Amino acid sequence: MSTQVETHIDVQLTNRNRTTVFWRGVLVVPFLFFIGSFEAVSSHFAWSAPAVVAPVFLALIFREVYPSYLLTFNHAVIELSTRGSAYFFLLTDEYPSIERNPNIAVIFPDIEGGKKLNRYLPVVKWFLAIPLYIVGVAYIFLAVVVTFLAWIITSATGNYPEWAAKIVLGTIDFWNRVWGYAILLVTDEYPSFNL
Repeated sequence: MSTQVETHIDVQLTNRNRTTVFWRGVLVVPFLFFIGSFEAVSSHFAWSAPAVVAPVFLALIFREVYPSYLLTFNHAVIELSTRGSAYFFLLTDEYPSIERNPNIAVIFPDIEGGKKLNRYLPVVKWFLAIPLYIVGVAYIFLAVVVTFLAWIITSATGNYPEWAAKIVLGTIDFWNRVWGYAILLVTDEYPSFNL
């Protein structure tokens, strides 16, 4: 089993709903409000999902444990964010559900309640991840440009280009790996820079 966060999205390439693709930027707004409502109970870093970070950080350092209820919450929120990203970036026409979706999954490595994690590494992970953030911003810019081109193609033809799917899916997967390493603290393995 991998020691990285893995992202699986069943991309819909053909028979797309051209109307919902065309209005996607407007249709995603209610979902953005919903995920933004988690701000009151969490910390928000980067462009991804809000997560409970400080209690995990303290529990890992002082107790060498990752509380199961925080792991469950953080996992649910990153999956929710991934469903929103898949919809916004045109990978699927299925509106992001607030419940689990078997077509979109984020898989965490088995950390055995935190026993497999280095208890002191969380102190520097945010710093070690700075190069990942820089590369990730470039990937986001690329994904936005590619999504704009794919939006035009999909709105006109009803088919989402496979080359665009690889880039966008790679970007979402990259950010979930970075998020899992530096923010959610579910792995100690430094994420790859690859899409």
